[in-house]
Parts: sequence; C-alpha cells; structure tokens
Amino acid sequence: MNVSMLMDLYELTMAYSYFKSSRNEISTFEVFIRNLPENRNFLVSAGIDDIIEIIINFRFEEDDIKYLRSLKIFSEDFLEYLKKFKFTGDLYAMPNGQIYFPNEPVIRITAPRIQAQMFETIVLNQFNFQSMIASKCARITLASRNIPCVDFSPRRDHGIDSAIKVAKVSYMCGFIGTSNLLAGKLYNIPVYGTMAHSYIMSFDSEEEAFREFLKRFSEPVLLIDTYDTIEGAKKVIKLLKEGYRIKGVRIDSGDLVKLSKEVKKIFENEGFGNIKIFLSGDLDEYVIENILNEGAVADFFGIGTKMGTSSDAPYLNGVYKLVEDEYGFKIKTSPQKLTLPGKKQVYRIYENGLMKEDIIVLEDDKINGEPLLKKYIENGKLVERIALESSRKLFMENLLKIPPYLKNIKTQEMVYPVKISKKLLEIQESLIKSF
Repeated sequence: MNVSMLMDLYELTMAYSYFKSSRNEISTFEVFIRNLPENRNFLVSAGIDDIIEIIINFRFEEDDIKYLRSLKIFSEDFLEYLKKFKFTGDLYAMPNGQIYFPNEPVIRITAPRIQAQMFETIVLNQFNFQSMIASKCARITLASRNIPCVDFSPRRDHGIDSAIKVAKVSYMCGFIGTSNLLAGKLYNIPVYGTMAHSYIMSFDSEEEAFREFLKRFSEPVLLIDTYDTIEGAKKVIKLLKEGYRIKGVRIDSGDLVKLSKEVKKIFENEGFGNIKIFLSGDLDEYVIENILNEGAVADFFGIGTKMGTSSDAPYLNGVYKLVEDEYGFKIKTSPQKLTLPGKKQVYRIYENGLMKEDIIVLEDDKINGEPLLKKYIENGKLVERIALESSRKLFMENLLKIPPYLKNIKTQEMVYPVKISKKLLEIQESLIKSF
C-alpha cells in the first residue's frame, strides 16, 4: 500500500511555498520525545524499519496527483515536481530495540527542505505509536520475571495496521509470539492459540468440548474457566488419566492467584505437575507484578487489551523539529518547548556493564562512548535494513544493561542522567539571546 499521502495538509502547503520561493536548501529535522509518560523510566525505539521502507519507496501516484489537483490550491509546475518526487537525503536513527530518553534525537533526517518537511506526519505516526507499544511491552517483559508472554491483543487494537505493529513490536520486546496470524505470516513470528469460551459453550458439556478438540489437535491448551475453573481442571485430570496428551490449561477470569494455586495443586496431587498453566484476562505489568507477588502460578501469560492500547500511557509526545539548515543552527524558544540546535549525536557511557549516562553532542563532536544514532539511508540509497530478529536481540541485550532503578514499573525519584555538551548549551544560549 502506498502511504505517501498520509500527511497533514500543511506539510504540502509549506512545501508548495518553499517550492515557489526557492527555499529548498539542505535542512535537518530531528525527532525527540519531550517528556516521559507517567510511570515510565525509559522508552524503546521502534518503527524505524517501517519509516525506512516508507521513505525509500515514497512517491506520488497518478491518482494522488489527480486528487491534489482537485483541491485547486497547487500549481501545475508543483504537481509536476511531485510526480518526480524521490528522497535524496540521509536518515540516521536509533535502531529498533534501543533504549532512549527525553530530548535525545532518535531520528535525524537531512535532505532538501521540501523532502524533509514532507515526512513529518508519517514519521511521527509510525514512531510514536510503535515506540509507545514497545515501551509498554518492555515493562511487561520486566514484570513477568522470565515467564513467557504472548500477544493476545488484535481484537482490541485500534485497527488492522496497529494490530500488526503490536505483534511485531511485542515480539521485538521479548514476547515469544502472537495470536495474530497475519503478523505471523508477515514477520515470521511464532503463533499461538487456545480456544474461546464460545467453543466450550457450543457443545452439550465442557467435557464433550474438550474431547472434540483433542480429536483434532495434539497437546492443546484447554480453556477451563467457562463455568467452574476447579471442575474444569478435574475434567482435564480425567482425560489425562485416559491417556490424552494435554500441554496445559488456560484461566482467563476470576481470582487468578487463588485459582492458579488450586489448579496447580490439583494437577500435582494427581501426578500431572508438568501441566502448564496459562493466565490471561486484562493483564499488564501492574497486574502481573501484583499476582506474582501474591504467589500466582503461571507458565505463560496472554497479554491483550492493556498492552495493545498501552492503556495507562496511550500516546507519546514525539515531535519533529527543524534544527539546522544552510543558513545555520535553528532553535524554537517557546515556553516549555525550547529545542536544542544543530545535527546531533547521542553517546552512551557504561559502568560495570550497566548504563551510566547519556551525553547529547553536536554531530561532529566525538567523545568516548557508544554512539546511538546509526546511518540507514545515505543520498537516498538504502544503507541497511533492520531485521526483526536483530532488533529482538538488541532489545534483550539492552535489557541486561538497564540499571536496577530503571526497571521498577513505578516512576523513580532517581532519573537517568542525560547530559548536554557544554558546546551545545553555549550555542543554544547564544541563539536565545539573538532573538
């Protein structure tokens, strides 16, 4: 699907004015987050893979030009320019799976002004949503204490595209798979499924439903809470004693702590302690932490609504700002919206294998540390694609480097240090005084 027309109208009206006034100088825009959402101690970069593909394939089709002509606000020479549009600039970004913090440039685009301006809407659309979900998933992965999690969210996600992206991003952030078959097909993500309550209710009895399912599938996970969870577990014991092979049971409602303990005890007492217990039902990092603290027994978690919508923090305030052009450094001085000028890089400093601090510097300034922004497009040409498995590996490596105080699911008094180089601060102060 060509998504080049997914832009706010003002991107194109500004581009038109630039075109007519010959203001198409090389310019740099950067994406950054102003503030951490509530209870977030860090964020996770995501969506860079989609942004890269969109930019290198960005074009206007004939029907796009026809529609724009119908608006009667653009001249034919500008429409002709759009027909031949192709990105010729550079893109740097923190790779998918990288941990980042407010005010750090996460994406940097340098290109002729018209080109760079046009990408504002689509870049923020892809990055803000996917980074929001990735950051939620990272918290769930931490709270689950190495218990595998599966994405169960597509029926509650906000549309088809979001359901696909949630599956991809949750897998990147340590989930073992998704219930979403389309995402499984597109991204080669492992797919998982059990059964719905409607399946159990479609037969004359719960036991009959179990037997019918066992005729078709080897070692399934059976849903046992449609009527009475304990009685459902006892029916599973009966089937196990008859020789049926069953991997586990799912509990989707009720007191998950109490029920999971009782069900586990039933299976252990009958010699079937190897049966897995799959918990689901409005889970997120807060619920998971609470039930595990109270002794819940779980071998897997199915995570749906609250993860797929990031219910406690449903948006990121990522922005796309001009920081430099051929005339020099650029800065915004609005109250509470002061920006940092110039093309920038972020360096991460480690101590004893853990993240110690980040330092934001001008692009040409080199310091001892790990540079976080990588080049993905140069002069309009693809330098490197981002593979999902590589992103997953990077995220899991980063998770080991996060200092313990950032892993708490509540906001901490101690904030991760993000420093700004003295040179950059001096330039910012000079520009403020010049207005």
